[in-house]
Amino acid sequence: MTGTANIRNELSLLIRLCRLDFDPAQTEKIKSLISEVKEWQYFAGMANVHGVGAMAYYNLNRLGLLEFLPAETRNFLKNLMVLNLARNTSHISHVKEVLSILGGDGIKTVLLKGMALEHTVYGNRGIRQMTDVDVLISSDECMKARKLLLDRGFRSLPLKSPVHKLIIAYTGKHLPSLLKGDFQVEIHHELFGGGEASLTKLLYDGSSETEIEGEKAFIPDAQLHFLYLVRHLGYHEMNNESQLRLYTDLAVLIERYPDKILNTNLFSLAEKAGIENILSGKLYLLKEFWGITFPGWMNDHIYIRYTEAVTDKFLFFLESPKGNPAGGRDIPYKYVIKEIPGIHRKILFVLGDLFPSVQFMKRRYRCSSGWKAVLYYPHRLGKLWYLIKKGG
Repeated sequence: MTGTANIRNELSLLIRLCRLDFDPAQTEKIKSLISEVKEWQYFAGMANVHGVGAMAYYNLNRLGLLEFLPAETRNFLKNLMVLNLARNTSHISHVKEVLSILGGDGIKTVLLKGMALEHTVYGNRGIRQMTDVDVLISSDECMKARKLLLDRGFRSLPLKSPVHKLIIAYTGKHLPSLLKGDFQVEIHHELFGGGEASLTKLLYDGSSETEIEGEKAFIPDAQLHFLYLVRHLGYHEMNNESQLRLYTDLAVLIERYPDKILNTNLFSLAEKAGIENILSGKLYLLKEFWGITFPGWMNDHIYIRYTEAVTDKFLFFLESPKGNPAGGRDIPYKYVIKEIPGIHRKILFVLGDLFPSVQFMKRRYRCSSGWKAVLYYPHRLGKLWYLIKKGG
Protein backbone atom coordinates (compact mmCIF):
# COMPACT_ATOMS: atom_id res chain seq x y z
CA MET A 1 0.00 0.00 0.00
CA THR A 2 2.62 2.50 -1.05
CA GLY A 3 0.00 4.94 -2.29
CA THR A 4 -1.37 5.69 1.17
CA ALA A 5 1.97 7.00 2.45
CA ASN A 6 1.32 10.60 1.41
CA ILE A 7 -2.31 11.07 2.43
CA ARG A 8 -3.71 12.06 5.81
CA ASN A 9 -4.11 9.32 8.39
CA GLU A 10 -7.92 9.56 8.49
CA LEU A 11 -8.19 8.78 4.78
CA SER A 12 -5.49 6.13 4.87
CA LEU A 13 -7.40 4.37 7.66
CA LEU A 14 -10.64 4.59 5.70
CA ILE A 15 -9.09 3.01 2.60
CA ARG A 16 -7.63 0.17 4.65
CA LEU A 17 -11.09 -0.60 6.04
CA CYS A 18 -12.61 -0.81 2.54
CA ARG A 19 -12.13 -4.54 2.03
CA LEU A 20 -13.34 -7.85 3.45
CA ASP A 21 -10.13 -9.83 3.97
CA PHE A 22 -7.35 -8.80 6.36
CA ASP A 23 -4.01 -10.46 6.99
CA PRO A 24 -2.16 -9.88 10.29
CA ALA A 25 0.05 -7.15 8.82
CA GLN A 26 -2.97 -5.23 7.53
CA THR A 27 -4.69 -5.50 10.91
CA GLU A 28 -1.59 -4.20 12.71
CA LYS A 29 -1.35 -1.25 10.32
CA ILE A 30 -4.99 -0.38 11.02
CA LYS A 31 -4.28 -0.47 14.76
CA SER A 32 -1.29 1.82 14.25
CA LEU A 33 -3.30 4.29 12.17
CA ILE A 34 -6.08 4.45 14.76
CA SER A 35 -3.56 5.69 17.31
CA GLU A 36 -2.41 8.39 14.87
CA VAL A 37 -5.83 9.71 13.84
CA LYS A 38 -6.56 13.13 15.35
CA GLU A 39 -9.73 14.31 13.60
CA TRP A 40 -12.31 11.59 14.18
CA GLN A 41 -15.18 13.81 13.11
CA TYR A 42 -13.50 14.21 9.72
CA PHE A 43 -12.96 10.44 9.48
CA ALA A 44 -16.63 9.73 10.23
CA GLY A 45 -17.82 12.40 7.82
CA MET A 46 -15.69 11.06 4.98
CA ALA A 47 -16.83 7.50 5.69
CA ASN A 48 -20.39 8.76 5.26
CA VAL A 49 -19.92 10.75 2.03
CA HIS A 50 -17.88 7.92 0.50
CA GLY A 51 -20.72 5.49 1.22
CA VAL A 52 -18.59 3.16 3.36
CA GLY A 53 -19.69 4.05 6.90
CA ALA A 54 -21.44 0.71 7.42
CA MET A 55 -18.42 -1.19 6.11
CA ALA A 56 -16.03 0.78 8.35
CA TYR A 57 -18.14 -0.05 11.42
CA TYR A 58 -18.49 -3.71 10.45
CA ASN A 59 -14.75 -4.18 9.94
CA LEU A 60 -13.70 -2.26 13.05
CA ASN A 61 -16.14 -4.35 15.06
CA ARG A 62 -15.00 -7.72 13.77
CA LEU A 63 -11.35 -6.74 14.18
CA GLY A 64 -12.08 -5.82 17.81
CA LEU A 65 -10.97 -2.21 17.36
CA LEU A 66 -14.13 -0.20 18.07
CA GLU A 67 -13.05 0.44 21.66
CA PHE A 68 -10.17 2.59 20.43
CA LEU A 69 -12.53 5.07 18.73
CA PRO A 70 -14.18 7.99 20.53
CA ALA A 71 -17.71 7.14 21.67
CA GLU A 72 -19.22 9.79 19.39
CA THR A 73 -17.53 8.27 16.33
CA ARG A 74 -18.53 4.72 17.33
CA ASN A 75 -22.16 5.74 17.74
CA PHE A 76 -22.19 7.66 14.45
CA LEU A 77 -20.79 4.69 12.50
CA LYS A 78 -23.12 2.26 14.30
CA ASN A 79 -26.12 4.38 13.32
CA LEU A 80 -24.94 4.32 9.69
CA MET A 81 -24.73 0.53 9.90
CA VAL A 82 -28.21 0.20 11.42
CA LEU A 83 -29.76 2.56 8.86
CA ASN A 84 -28.05 0.80 5.98
CA LEU A 85 -29.14 -2.62 7.20
CA ALA A 86 -32.75 -1.40 7.45
CA ARG A 87 -32.58 0.16 3.99
CA ASN A 88 -31.12 -2.96 2.41
CA THR A 89 -33.72 -5.15 4.10
CA SER A 90 -36.45 -2.93 2.67
CA HIS A 91 -34.80 -3.07 -0.77
CA ILE A 92 -34.80 -6.87 -0.68
CA SER A 93 -38.55 -6.99 0.00
CA HIS A 94 -39.18 -4.68 -2.96
CA VAL A 95 -36.80 -6.65 -5.18
CA LYS A 96 -38.79 -9.76 -4.32
CA GLU A 97 -41.89 -7.99 -5.65
CA VAL A 98 -40.10 -6.92 -8.85
CA LEU A 99 -38.81 -10.44 -9.44
CA SER A 100 -42.27 -11.90 -8.81
CA ILE A 101 -43.94 -9.52 -11.28
CA LEU A 102 -41.37 -9.97 -14.03
CA GLY A 103 -40.74 -13.67 -13.43
CA GLY A 104 -44.46 -14.30 -13.52
CA ASP A 105 -44.39 -13.14 -17.13
CA GLY A 106 -41.29 -15.17 -17.97
CA ILE A 107 -38.86 -12.22 -17.97
CA LYS A 108 -35.30 -13.04 -16.89
CA THR A 109 -33.97 -10.44 -14.45
CA VAL A 110 -30.24 -10.03 -13.80
CA LEU A 111 -29.26 -8.11 -10.67
CA LEU A 112 -26.48 -5.55 -11.04
CA LYS A 113 -24.15 -3.51 -8.85
CA GLY A 114 -25.16 -3.14 -5.19
CA MET A 115 -27.89 -5.76 -4.94
CA ALA A 116 -25.88 -8.38 -6.84
CA LEU A 117 -22.77 -7.66 -4.75
CA GLU A 118 -24.63 -7.57 -1.42
CA HIS A 119 -26.15 -10.96 -2.24
CA THR A 120 -22.79 -12.51 -3.18
CA VAL A 121 -19.46 -11.01 -2.08
CA TYR A 122 -20.81 -8.90 0.82
CA GLY A 123 -22.96 -11.74 2.14
CA ASN A 124 -26.23 -9.91 2.91
CA ARG A 125 -24.73 -8.27 6.00
CA GLY A 126 -26.03 -4.78 5.30
CA ILE A 127 -22.57 -3.35 4.66
CA ARG A 128 -22.93 -2.38 1.00
CA GLN A 129 -24.71 0.97 0.74
CA MET A 130 -27.14 1.42 -2.16
CA THR A 131 -29.66 4.12 -2.90
CA ASP A 132 -31.52 2.21 -5.60
CA VAL A 133 -31.59 -1.19 -7.28
CA ASP A 134 -30.31 -1.84 -10.79
CA VAL A 135 -31.43 -4.73 -12.97
CA LEU A 136 -30.62 -5.84 -16.50
CA ILE A 137 -33.41 -6.93 -18.83
CA SER A 138 -32.91 -7.97 -22.45
CA SER A 139 -33.43 -5.19 -24.99
CA ASP A 140 -36.32 -7.16 -26.46
CA GLU A 141 -38.23 -7.21 -23.16
CA CYS A 142 -37.17 -4.06 -21.29
CA MET A 143 -40.19 -2.00 -22.37
CA LYS A 144 -42.51 -4.89 -21.56
CA ALA A 145 -40.92 -5.13 -18.10
CA ARG A 146 -41.37 -1.40 -17.57
CA LYS A 147 -45.07 -1.60 -18.48
CA LEU A 148 -45.62 -4.58 -16.16
CA LEU A 149 -44.20 -2.66 -13.21
CA LEU A 150 -46.17 0.48 -14.07
CA ASP A 151 -49.35 -1.61 -14.22
CA ARG A 152 -48.57 -2.97 -10.73
CA GLY A 153 -48.31 0.33 -8.90
CA PHE A 154 -44.87 1.66 -9.78
CA ARG A 155 -44.60 5.21 -11.11
CA SER A 156 -42.00 6.64 -13.46
CA LEU A 157 -39.79 9.62 -12.93
CA PRO A 158 -40.90 12.21 -15.50
CA LEU A 159 -39.12 12.52 -18.81
CA LYS A 160 -37.34 15.77 -19.54
CA SER A 161 -39.38 16.19 -22.74
CA PRO A 162 -42.33 14.46 -24.44
CA VAL A 163 -40.04 14.12 -27.48
CA HIS A 164 -37.87 11.72 -25.47
CA LYS A 165 -40.77 9.24 -25.30
CA LEU A 166 -39.96 8.42 -28.92
CA ILE A 167 -36.42 7.34 -28.02
CA ILE A 168 -36.92 6.16 -24.45
CA ALA A 169 -35.08 2.88 -25.02
CA TYR A 170 -32.06 4.52 -26.66
CA THR A 171 -31.00 7.31 -24.30
CA GLY A 172 -29.06 7.27 -21.08
CA LYS A 173 -27.72 4.33 -19.10
CA HIS A 174 -31.16 2.96 -18.27
CA LEU A 175 -34.86 3.55 -18.75
CA PRO A 176 -36.43 6.30 -16.61
CA SER A 177 -36.35 5.16 -12.97
CA LEU A 178 -39.44 3.52 -11.51
CA LEU A 179 -40.50 4.22 -7.93
CA LYS A 180 -42.79 2.74 -5.32
CA GLY A 181 -42.71 4.61 -2.03
CA ASP A 182 -39.05 5.29 -1.26
CA PHE A 183 -37.85 2.35 -3.39
CA GLN A 184 -36.32 3.03 -6.81
CA VAL A 185 -35.45 0.49 -9.51
CA GLU A 186 -33.55 1.20 -12.73
CA ILE A 187 -34.01 -1.07 -15.73
CA HIS A 188 -30.87 -1.37 -17.85
CA HIS A 189 -30.86 -2.98 -21.27
CA GLU A 190 -27.33 -2.07 -22.43
CA LEU A 191 -24.22 -1.81 -20.26
CA PHE A 192 -21.07 -1.19 -22.25
CA GLY A 193 -22.04 1.47 -24.79
CA GLY A 194 -20.37 2.20 -28.08
CA GLY A 195 -22.78 -0.09 -29.84
CA GLU A 196 -21.06 -3.05 -28.16
CA ALA A 197 -24.26 -4.95 -27.41
CA SER A 198 -22.51 -8.31 -27.66
CA LEU A 199 -20.84 -7.84 -24.25
CA THR A 200 -24.16 -7.02 -22.62
CA LYS A 201 -25.67 -10.13 -24.22
CA LEU A 202 -22.69 -12.17 -23.02
CA LEU A 203 -23.21 -10.93 -19.46
CA TYR A 204 -26.97 -11.49 -19.66
CA ASP A 205 -26.80 -14.97 -21.16
CA GLY A 206 -23.91 -16.07 -18.92
CA SER A 207 -25.46 -15.01 -15.60
CA SER A 208 -26.09 -17.70 -13.00
CA GLU A 209 -29.38 -18.45 -11.29
CA THR A 210 -29.97 -17.67 -7.62
CA GLU A 211 -32.87 -16.85 -5.29
CA ILE A 212 -33.93 -13.70 -3.50
CA GLU A 213 -36.56 -14.41 -0.83
CA GLY A 214 -37.74 -17.43 -2.81
CA GLU A 215 -37.91 -15.61 -6.16
CA LYS A 216 -35.68 -16.52 -9.09
CA ALA A 217 -32.97 -13.99 -9.98
CA PHE A 218 -29.68 -14.04 -11.87
CA ILE A 219 -26.18 -12.88 -10.93
CA PRO A 220 -23.62 -11.74 -13.54
CA ASP A 221 -20.38 -13.53 -14.29
CA ALA A 222 -17.70 -12.05 -12.01
CA GLN A 223 -15.35 -10.89 -14.76
CA LEU A 224 -17.96 -9.19 -16.92
CA HIS A 225 -19.57 -7.62 -13.87
CA PHE A 226 -16.14 -6.34 -12.81
CA LEU A 227 -15.64 -4.73 -16.23
CA TYR A 228 -19.07 -3.14 -16.12
CA LEU A 229 -18.34 -1.71 -12.66
CA VAL A 230 -15.05 -0.29 -13.99
CA ARG A 231 -16.93 1.40 -16.82
CA HIS A 232 -19.61 2.64 -14.42
CA LEU A 233 -16.98 4.14 -12.11
CA GLY A 234 -15.30 5.81 -15.09
CA TYR A 235 -18.62 7.40 -16.04
CA HIS A 236 -19.08 8.78 -12.51
CA GLU A 237 -15.63 10.32 -12.61
CA MET A 238 -16.33 11.82 -16.01
CA ASN A 239 -19.22 13.60 -14.23
CA ASN A 240 -16.77 14.86 -11.58
CA GLU A 241 -17.73 12.59 -8.71
CA SER A 242 -16.44 9.35 -7.24
CA GLN A 243 -16.66 7.28 -4.06
CA LEU A 244 -14.56 4.72 -2.21
CA ARG A 245 -17.71 2.59 -2.20
CA LEU A 246 -17.26 1.99 -5.94
CA TYR A 247 -13.56 1.16 -5.62
CA THR A 248 -14.35 -1.20 -2.76
CA ASP A 249 -16.67 -3.17 -5.05
CA LEU A 250 -13.73 -3.78 -7.38
CA ALA A 251 -11.42 -4.75 -4.52
CA VAL A 252 -13.79 -7.26 -2.92
CA LEU A 253 -14.66 -8.83 -6.27
CA ILE A 254 -10.97 -9.50 -6.90
CA GLU A 255 -10.58 -10.78 -3.33
CA ARG A 256 -13.39 -13.29 -3.88
CA TYR A 257 -12.80 -14.27 -7.53
CA PRO A 258 -9.12 -13.63 -8.39
CA ASP A 259 -8.78 -16.49 -10.89
CA LYS A 260 -12.07 -15.72 -12.63
CA ILE A 261 -11.22 -12.03 -13.07
CA LEU A 262 -7.44 -11.77 -13.40
CA ASN A 263 -6.68 -13.57 -16.63
CA THR A 264 -5.82 -12.66 -20.23
CA ASN A 265 -9.50 -12.53 -21.17
CA LEU A 266 -9.92 -9.43 -18.95
CA PHE A 267 -7.90 -7.20 -21.26
CA SER A 268 -9.34 -8.57 -24.49
CA LEU A 269 -12.86 -7.89 -23.20
CA ALA A 270 -11.80 -4.42 -22.00
CA GLU A 271 -10.45 -3.67 -25.48
CA LYS A 272 -13.74 -4.76 -26.99
CA ALA A 273 -15.60 -2.47 -24.57
CA GLY A 274 -13.21 0.41 -25.31
CA ILE A 275 -12.12 0.80 -21.68
CA GLU A 276 -8.51 -0.47 -21.73
CA ASN A 277 -7.13 2.78 -20.30
CA ILE A 278 -9.84 3.07 -17.65
CA LEU A 279 -9.27 -0.55 -16.60
CA SER A 280 -5.49 -0.12 -16.36
CA GLY A 281 -5.94 3.02 -14.26
CA LYS A 282 -8.30 1.33 -11.81
CA LEU A 283 -6.03 -1.73 -11.49
CA TYR A 284 -3.08 0.56 -10.78
CA LEU A 285 -5.01 2.26 -7.97
CA LEU A 286 -6.07 -1.08 -6.49
CA LYS A 287 -2.43 -2.13 -6.50
CA GLU A 288 -1.09 1.08 -4.96
CA PHE A 289 -3.84 1.91 -2.44
CA TRP A 290 -5.35 -1.51 -1.63
CA GLY A 291 -2.16 -3.53 -1.93
CA ILE A 292 -3.67 -6.01 -4.38
CA THR A 293 -1.00 -7.94 -6.25
CA PHE A 294 -1.18 -8.92 -9.91
CA PRO A 295 0.80 -11.34 -12.08
CA GLY A 296 3.84 -9.81 -13.77
CA TRP A 297 2.28 -9.86 -17.23
CA MET A 298 -0.68 -7.86 -15.90
CA ASN A 299 1.64 -5.24 -14.43
CA ASP A 300 3.09 -4.73 -17.90
CA HIS A 301 -0.39 -3.97 -19.26
CA ILE A 302 -1.10 -1.63 -16.37
CA TYR A 303 2.09 0.43 -16.49
CA ILE A 304 2.06 0.88 -20.27
CA ARG A 305 -1.13 2.93 -19.96
CA TYR A 306 -0.57 4.51 -16.53
CA THR A 307 -0.16 8.29 -16.19
CA GLU A 308 0.20 10.42 -13.07
CA ALA A 309 -3.17 11.96 -13.86
CA VAL A 310 -4.77 8.69 -12.70
CA THR A 311 -3.39 9.08 -9.17
CA ASP A 312 -4.01 12.84 -9.11
CA LYS A 313 -7.68 12.33 -9.96
CA PHE A 314 -8.06 9.61 -7.32
CA LEU A 315 -6.51 11.81 -4.62
CA PHE A 316 -8.77 14.70 -5.61
CA PHE A 317 -11.91 12.57 -5.33
CA LEU A 318 -10.63 11.02 -2.11
CA GLU A 319 -10.94 14.39 -0.41
CA SER A 320 -13.88 15.64 -2.48
CA PRO A 321 -16.06 12.74 -3.68
CA LYS A 322 -19.20 14.75 -4.40
CA GLY A 323 -20.42 18.30 -4.87
CA ASN A 324 -17.65 19.28 -7.25
CA PRO A 325 -18.49 21.96 -9.84
CA ALA A 326 -19.25 20.53 -13.25
CA GLY A 327 -16.04 20.68 -15.22
CA GLY A 328 -16.17 20.20 -18.96
CA ARG A 329 -19.96 19.88 -19.09
CA ASP A 330 -19.72 19.16 -22.80
CA ILE A 331 -17.85 15.90 -22.23
CA PRO A 332 -20.63 13.82 -20.60
CA TYR A 333 -23.22 15.46 -22.86
CA LYS A 334 -21.33 14.49 -26.01
CA TYR A 335 -20.76 11.06 -24.54
CA VAL A 336 -24.52 10.50 -24.17
CA ILE A 337 -25.20 11.70 -27.71
CA LYS A 338 -22.46 9.48 -29.10
CA GLU A 339 -24.04 6.44 -27.45
CA ILE A 340 -27.45 7.05 -29.08
CA PRO A 341 -27.78 4.99 -32.29
CA GLY A 342 -29.01 6.72 -35.45
CA ILE A 343 -28.74 10.38 -36.45
CA HIS A 344 -32.52 10.84 -36.23
CA ARG A 345 -32.51 9.72 -32.59
CA LYS A 346 -29.58 12.01 -31.79
CA ILE A 347 -31.54 14.94 -33.26
CA LEU A 348 -34.65 14.05 -31.23
CA PHE A 349 -32.55 13.85 -28.06
CA VAL A 350 -31.03 17.30 -28.63
CA LEU A 351 -34.43 18.82 -29.47
CA GLY A 352 -35.96 17.36 -26.32
CA ASP A 353 -33.05 18.67 -24.28
CA LEU A 354 -33.30 22.17 -25.71
CA PHE A 355 -37.09 22.32 -25.40
CA PRO A 356 -38.06 20.34 -22.28
CA SER A 357 -41.55 20.15 -20.86
CA VAL A 358 -42.87 23.15 -18.95
CA GLN A 359 -42.98 21.04 -15.79
CA PHE A 360 -39.27 20.30 -16.15
CA MET A 361 -38.56 23.99 -16.73
CA LYS A 362 -40.47 24.92 -13.57
CA ARG A 363 -38.39 22.49 -11.52
CA ARG A 364 -35.10 23.34 -13.20
CA TYR A 365 -35.42 27.12 -12.86
CA ARG A 366 -37.55 27.11 -9.69
CA CYS A 367 -40.46 28.99 -11.22
CA SER A 368 -43.83 29.24 -9.55
CA SER A 369 -45.77 29.39 -12.80
CA GLY A 370 -45.56 28.01 -16.31
CA TRP A 371 -45.37 31.34 -18.09
CA LYS A 372 -42.34 32.34 -16.04
CA ALA A 373 -40.68 29.05 -16.93
CA VAL A 374 -41.26 29.67 -20.64
CA LEU A 375 -39.14 32.80 -20.41
CA TYR A 376 -36.12 30.56 -19.76
CA TYR A 377 -36.33 28.70 -23.08
CA PRO A 378 -33.90 31.12 -24.79
CA HIS A 379 -31.44 30.18 -22.04
CA ARG A 380 -31.62 26.58 -23.29
CA LEU A 381 -30.44 27.74 -26.71
CA GLY A 382 -27.40 29.21 -24.99
CA LYS A 383 -26.55 25.65 -23.93
CA LEU A 384 -26.45 24.62 -27.60
CA TRP A 385 -24.14 27.54 -28.41
CA TYR A 386 -21.86 26.55 -25.52
CA LEU A 387 -21.60 22.98 -26.78
CA ILE A 388 -20.96 24.07 -30.36
CA LYS A 389 -18.27 26.48 -29.19
CA LYS A 390 -16.61 23.79 -27.06
CA GLY A 391 -16.79 21.34 -29.91
CA GLY A 392 -15.19 23.79 -32.29
